[in-house]
Amino acid sequence: MKKRVTHLPEVNFSDEGTVRHLHLGTEWIQGSMRMQAPTALFHEYTQRMMAWLLFVEPGTVSRRHAMQLGLGAGSLTKFCLKELRMQTTVIEINPKVLAACRGWFKLPVEHPRLEVLLADAAEEIRDSRWWGTVDALQVDLYDHEAATPVLDSLPFYGHCHRLLREDGCMSVNLFGRASSFARSIEKIVAAFGNRAVWAFRPTREGNTVVLAQRTPLRPKRDVLGARALEISTRWDLPAVKWLRVLRPMPS
Repeated sequence: MKKRVTHLPEVNFSDEGTVRHLHLGTEWIQGSMRMQAPTALFHEYTQRMMAWLLFVEPGTVSRRHAMQLGLGAGSLTKFCLKELRMQTTVIEINPKVLAACRGWFKLPVEHPRLEVLLADAAEEIRDSRWWGTVDALQVDLYDHEAATPVLDSLPFYGHCHRLLREDGCMSVNLFGRASSFARSIEKIVAAFGNRAVWAFRPTREGNTVVLAQRTPLRPKRDVLGARALEISTRWDLPAVKWLRVLRPMPS
């Protein structure tokens, strides 16, 4: 198989008051951090990427494994590692992004629960050592202009499906001027099945977070409501609000 040839852009940051933004050589923001709260999730869409928590018992979270495809500013990685106390793996192709996260965005250089792989996610997730090992797979892969997802094919989503444990869930950020929500959803549904897929309404910035479960579950609203309250209390996430803007795909 021919290996993808990928241009790796330059990495820089900008400060806006108490918030630091990551850029890949353009004005487009790839991630942000509150400098006084480096593990907090600044953007609404990154908070929604944690909505997989609605599908598991909160008391089991620290025993689970999270994987991020794309490091960005390290927001999801730091939250899973520090706040949720999960075993955390991240796959990032650009060593300059990793250096920036460690130098400017307070990502730990070493941590016993953190593994950072400098690799092409499209290739790495085909390694059988990862199959059936991931509870929370978070996909946020964009080019330097944030125009379209870098990986958004049916084979790719099929490989993501294979990574998950039976009760695992994938969260995907769909955003970009040249992307198509309908085409992306069609591919995710083809890989995971219609009953496994849930979608948020778009954020004000235009990000649409989609969840896809390895095993389709449709928890009752009272179960989701109770979990949302506990998530809000434990981790200060707006989980109760999620239930107003998150819907399963029609059967």
